[in-house]
Amino acid sequence: MADVRDEGRDAVPVDGASAGAASGEVQRAGDTASVGSTPPGPAHDGPAPAGAPGVAPAGLRQPLQHPPPRPGLGALVAVLLALAAAVGLYTAFTGVGPALVDAALLSESLEVRSSALTTLAVLVTDIGSTVSMAVLATAVGVWCWYVGRRADALLAIGAMAGAAGVFRVLKALFDRPRPPAEDQLVSAANESLPSGHATMSIVVIGTLVVLAWSGRSAAARAALVAVATLWVGAIGATRIYLGVHWFSDVLAGWLVGAAWLALCVVLWSSWRAHHQPTTRLTGTDPVGSAGRDPGASDVA
Repeated sequence: MADVRDEGRDAVPVDGASAGAASGEVQRAGDTASVGSTPPGPAHDGPAPAGAPGVAPAGLRQPLQHPPPRPGLGALVAVLLALAAAVGLYTAFTGVGPALVDAALLSESLEVRSSALTTLAVLVTDIGSTVSMAVLATAVGVWCWYVGRRADALLAIGAMAGAAGVFRVLKALFDRPRPPAEDQLVSAANESLPSGHATMSIVVIGTLVVLAWSGRSAAARAALVAVATLWVGAIGATRIYLGVHWFSDVLAGWLVGAAWLALCVVLWSSWRAHHQPTTRLTGTDPVGSAGRDPGASDVA
C-alpha cells in the first residue's frame, strides 16, 4: 500500500507538468495563429506584410492630399521676389544693370528679322497677349467654380485681375517710352515699363502650374515647369524681337508677375489650410474615399 501511495504521489507532479507544458504549447500556437491571421486595418499597429495575398499596397487605396502649407517659407519667397521686382523696376527706369544691354539686344533683333520669324513672333505674342491670358484665366476659374473648386477659381481669376491692375499702375507711374516707332513691327500704345505680356503670362501660366501640381509625379511636375518656362520665355522674347519693349521691361515684368503670383499663392494656401479639412493618410476608408476628387475643394 505504501508503494502504491508513493507511486501516486510521484505520478501527480509528472502528469501536472506535462499538462502545463501541453497547455503552454497550445497557448503559444494560438497566439501565433492569431497574429498571423489578424487582417490589416485602421486598428492594426503596423502595415500588412508586403506581397500578402489579397492586400493592395496602401498607396493605391488612399486618396491624394495637398501638402501642408508652409506660410513662413511662402512669405519669404514672396518678399524676396518683391525685392527683386523693385530692383528690376529701378534698374530699368534708371538705365543701369540689365538696362545697359537694352540697345544691343534691340539691334540684334533687327539683324535677325525675317518674314518667317516675324510671322511666328506675331502668333506667339498674340496668343500670349494680356487679353488672351485674361480669357484663359477666366475660363479656368469658371471651370473650377463649376466643379466645386471655389478657392482655386478665386486664385485663377483673382491673380489675373490683380496682375492686370498692378502692371497698369506701374506703367503709369514710371511712364517709360517704348523703343523707337520705326523699329516696331506691331502697334503698342501705352507705356513700356513693365511689359504687360511678361507680367500676365507668368501669373496666368504659373497659376495653371500651381493648380495642376498636386498629385503629379516628379516627371510630370518637371514637364509642367519646363513647358511653362519655355512658353513664358517665348512670349517675352517676342516683345523684344517685335521692337515694342526693351529687355529690361520684359525682365521687370517677369519679376513683378512672379512676386504677385507668390503673394496670391501664399494667401490661397493659407485660406485652404484654415477652411478645408486635411485628408488623413492613416485609417482612410478606401470605399468612402474612392469617389472623391482629391483636388476638389471642400468649400461649396
